[in-house]
Amino acid sequence: MTLQTEQQPPIAAVDQHQIDRQMIVILDFGSQYSELIARRIRETQVYSEVLSYRTSAEQLRQLNPKGIILSGGPSSVYDNGAPHCDPQIWNLGIPVLGVCYGMQLMVQQLGGGVERSDRAEYGKASLFIDDPTDLLTNVEDGSTMWMSHGDSVTQLPDGFELLAHTANTACAAIAHHDRKLYGVQFHPEVVHSIGGLALIRNFVYHICDCEPTWTTDAFVEEAIREIRAKVGDKRVLLALSGGVDSSTLAFLLYRAIGDQLTCMFIDQGFMRKLEPERLVKLFREQFHIPVAYVNARERFLAQIQGITDPEVKRKRIGHEFIRVFEEESRRLGPFDYLAQGTLYPDVIESADTNVDPQTGERVAVKIKSHHNVGGLPKDLQFKLIEPLRKLFKDEVRKVGRSIGLPEEIVQRQPFPGPGLAIRILGEVTEERLDILRDADFIVRQEVNRAGLYNQLWQAFAVLLPIRSVGVMGDQRTYAYPIVLRFVSSEDGMTADWSRIPYDLLETISNRIVNEVRGVNRVVYDVTSKPPGTIEWE
Repeated sequence: MTLQTEQQPPIAAVDQHQIDRQMIVILDFGSQYSELIARRIRETQVYSEVLSYRTSAEQLRQLNPKGIILSGGPSSVYDNGAPHCDPQIWNLGIPVLGVCYGMQLMVQQLGGGVERSDRAEYGKASLFIDDPTDLLTNVEDGSTMWMSHGDSVTQLPDGFELLAHTANTACAAIAHHDRKLYGVQFHPEVVHSIGGLALIRNFVYHICDCEPTWTTDAFVEEAIREIRAKVGDKRVLLALSGGVDSSTLAFLLYRAIGDQLTCMFIDQGFMRKLEPERLVKLFREQFHIPVAYVNARERFLAQIQGITDPEVKRKRIGHEFIRVFEEESRRLGPFDYLAQGTLYPDVIESADTNVDPQTGERVAVKIKSHHNVGGLPKDLQFKLIEPLRKLFKDEVRKVGRSIGLPEEIVQRQPFPGPGLAIRILGEVTEERLDILRDADFIVRQEVNRAGLYNQLWQAFAVLLPIRSVGVMGDQRTYAYPIVLRFVSSEDGMTADWSRIPYDLLETISNRIVNEVRGVNRVVYDVTSKPPGTIEWE
């Protein structure tokens, strides 16, 4: 992920409550870990924002953060066109922590030296501490830290002191104590860095003097206040998918505005077994949240009849979703606001902000929470309300749990917008959907019985559009194979195939071939991401 080519409007993206709140700003120089730094800061219950490295010192002064962190990045500070921050940042009087590239940039701009190393350093390295105070308090000498650099600091700027070194890196951690400027050559935010979170806590609590005010209860109170102030007595429409994001959003909105909210659930026929019925019953009868159920199964299946290309499938499903949503919103409306389950990673990754020139409010042109496959037409001029756009996925789960969302939804594994249509390779038919639903149902049952559901990022079945020979009851069979795909991951960006107990695989395999008609073979996918993807299409 990188923001190097995008000009981000930092002030416009941050409201007055954010300016008043204690905050750590991360300036992104293109590191794959920038988002992770923000998550680690929030784990200390302090709010954090990721902004472009182009954010000026004056803009930062207006935001008034308690601290600034400069991320790593793929460039060398001495390269032509390498990203540089506003040098006035060093004079703001705000504590700064430079991480990897961020440390090298700090050194270069303040008069020190950075050169290509004789030996690059990637992976784990032991950190030997020269000054155990301040930034490195409670970080154990010899701790393992994660390195990823080909350049090194060769000369410290005036006033800087050495805090730590490794066998290959003389300046692994540095500080100018009086100016509260710090740098580390390693990545304290990754799980491989032992003591990394302690270092982050030292910076956040002791150096920046932050208080742990970013809590779930505080967020819920603020979100409800902001929703009521923005919506007033207007009506809000939410496309409900049954996932944790849209369900949490539904609960939050209903708590804030009650019956001014209408949830629309479009059943495209690609959900898992019994899920549409369970979802609608749960919201209507148990939570008393109004849900408009739209049965569009035949329409969606007709749109992808005979289609085998996965991208064409996605586009056709997305286009049909737009058509159904448009028709039903007009029937149920009028609505002033469209609620969308945008999360903070979406905000970081996208500069696609559409603003109504008269009101200054964002206008919806996409539905991300239900389908990541297409946008709404621009003539549907809903105003957009995105109460979750400050949150990461793990924070959404905490909010959902705190406002009463049942655990079965809070812990729901990611499920693609196009549903089972992209877990059936090749053409999607009623027969294949029924087969996959039954196989997937068995997978979920057995994974739950084994107590592994919450330990896996995703566990699901895939149907392949081929047939193989088998023998069942002394009879030759010619039937479909089912692929089991179980992966472990922290964020879905990378994933490893899960080492599932053989007896569980045996149980699932036996049940599928015995209980699901049309299947005579079960195989297990042992491919990580990369090189594979989690979903097969």
